[in-house]
Amino acid sequence: MGGLIQIADVDIDPKGVFKYILIKCVEKSSKAEKLVVRGYYRCNFHADILDETRTATPSDFTLKCIGGGRIQHNDLDKNILVYGYSQGYGRADHQITVDILKRKYPDYCITFSNDGY
Repeated sequence: MGGLIQIADVDIDPKGVFKYILIKCVEKSSKAEKLVVRGYYRCNFHADILDETRTATPSDFTLKCIGGGRIQHNDLDKNILVYGYSQGYGRADHQITVDILKRKYPDYCITFSNDGY
């Protein structure tokens, strides 16, 4: 994976309910790629999350949003619920998102629902 190791798999707010996106990150030189999850309460739109992630990512990577939704992160109970969709990018594959989140939060109960907005 080369340089992809420097890109965190997950960067989400530590608690609360917020929008998230699933992003395909591709290293330009090697064409190696991986999916990452980003979600922030401060971002009003899914596109804001992508813009913020692009600003924070080195220029030798390309980023493409492949869907979004919402995350309900309860840090006290160690629960994360992934649900909903993005009006601009469509619904992310929440199962993929859950699998990625489990790498960072192995002691959490992480589930998803395709219901809700």
